[in-house]
Amino acid sequence: MLVQQIDATLFTNMVRAGAERLNEHVDMVDALNVFPVPDGDTGTNMNLTLTSGAQELVRKSASTSHVGELAEALSKGLLMGARGNSGVILSQLFRGFGKGVAEKEVLTARFYAEGLKKGVETAYKAVIKPVEGTVLTVAREAAEKGVAKARKTEDIIEVMETVLQEARISLSKTPKLLPVLAQAGVVDAGGQGLVTIYEGFLGALKGEKLPALTAEPAQPQAVKSLSELAHQSAQSHFDTSTIEHGYCTEFIVRLDAKKQDKAGFNEESFRADMGKFGDSLLVVADDDLVKVHVHAENPGDTLSYAQKYGELTRIKIENMREQHSTILEQGGNTSGHTAPAAPKEKKPYGFVAVAAGEGIAEIFKSLGVDAVIQGGQSMNPSTQEILKMIEGIHADQLFILPNNKNIILTAEQVVELVKTPVSVLPTRTIPQGLAALLSFSPEEGAEENMTRMMDSVRSVRSGEVTYAVRDSQYDGGEIHEGDFLGIQEGKIHHVGGELITTSRNLLEEMMADEADVVTILYGQDASSEQVKELTDYLEKHHPDVECEVHYGGQPLYYFLFAVE
Repeated sequence: MLVQQIDATLFTNMVRAGAERLNEHVDMVDALNVFPVPDGDTGTNMNLTLTSGAQELVRKSASTSHVGELAEALSKGLLMGARGNSGVILSQLFRGFGKGVAEKEVLTARFYAEGLKKGVETAYKAVIKPVEGTVLTVAREAAEKGVAKARKTEDIIEVMETVLQEARISLSKTPKLLPVLAQAGVVDAGGQGLVTIYEGFLGALKGEKLPALTAEPAQPQAVKSLSELAHQSAQSHFDTSTIEHGYCTEFIVRLDAKKQDKAGFNEESFRADMGKFGDSLLVVADDDLVKVHVHAENPGDTLSYAQKYGELTRIKIENMREQHSTILEQGGNTSGHTAPAAPKEKKPYGFVAVAAGEGIAEIFKSLGVDAVIQGGQSMNPSTQEILKMIEGIHADQLFILPNNKNIILTAEQVVELVKTPVSVLPTRTIPQGLAALLSFSPEEGAEENMTRMMDSVRSVRSGEVTYAVRDSQYDGGEIHEGDFLGIQEGKIHHVGGELITTSRNLLEEMMADEADVVTILYGQDASSEQVKELTDYLEKHHPDVECEVHYGGQPLYYFLFAVE
């Protein structure tokens, strides 16, 4: 089989395959994570980052067949969704790649290899103190071999095979370069994540489904396979007290000239000042956005400093000492999903929900959900993922909340695969899933609860506000790319060029019959000013309606509405 160019369809398939491959092996990559901090989340962070990039790529693919434009969209999605040290580095590898192929409508073997090399150069520049024996080394050595191979062949499959082979070789040598890896008997987690992504790329190029992931550990006598590592966590080799700067702090600054002094924003000065607050610093400036990742002991100081330059968004602060202690307490469970350790005694009921957005996930957990699977529109979880979550819950009766019409059938496949009774509530939206949970009664039986919860699902009106990715039509009207769409119960009801106006119109229609409570879940792309403008409108025009506002953090949708 000979492949001489990568067009838009093939490029999209490669990214999707890479994302799926990584998603299938998140836990294994997490289990390797000991550097720069043994907090066991490298796989999770890379997965969430690549998922964000893939979603942006899919949206863009509806309106262009230019690979350079698709690579730019991928880069943007990765940057906006970048999580953790590994996620930010991954975003920079593909940011550089995107710049390298920006003008190319299709990619030849040479253009593809040179794009990988450009990605490495960009990633190295983003890291203040590059450390060899990490994903940077793996990416660099693989790209160098890829460029050399592309000079000898026009077959992209041969180039990708070379890239992957060298990446694996480079990965196997990481413990020799980074003593902390040798101490734990593992290879670099970020490097393993990149190898996994490259495996997906090659599979898409060949049109093949690759076998399950395997990898050689650094010390064969210590651990035999990644599967064993999932149970014999590498993090157990380290003491929590060795974590010097305890909070993984991430945010994006939307630059605002009005907030800055006369000198304005200077990336080098900003990076130097931010470096005083901690280590593992990454600062990436892109147009009017600045992505920051730093391990700090006083995260509030980093936020206060950054506010001098603009508005903060996508703020995430995680206690890494707590993460590490939890891993040790759970005997090395480093799952990327939010499934808890099973209790010793069975409980009557257990819940699994599918949701996109860290805020929404937290709301579901606060309402008693045992495991939240990240997924939703354009990123549907597999039966295997749902089954894995189900098997981790020790309960007599289990309920699954798909919260998306495209996931209901997948969830129903799980029912026949487990011995524990499982009921799938056919929830099609996040508001429906929340309404079902709020009506659940632990004192009642499964059938009574199913009836009760489905009555609640039918009583809530669901709406969402997103935007059009291409020109189209609805009910005789025209939709232009970039228009805002007000959707109620899966059907487009309003189209407009202004976000808040479209959102108001949708809410007014949803509240036309009767409304006592309106719940607003705002997404990762909605600003605090937009949320305030919308809530001020409701307070002024509907003072008798109770309004609840929560951060959902969901991608794609600016707002999710529930009216009861």
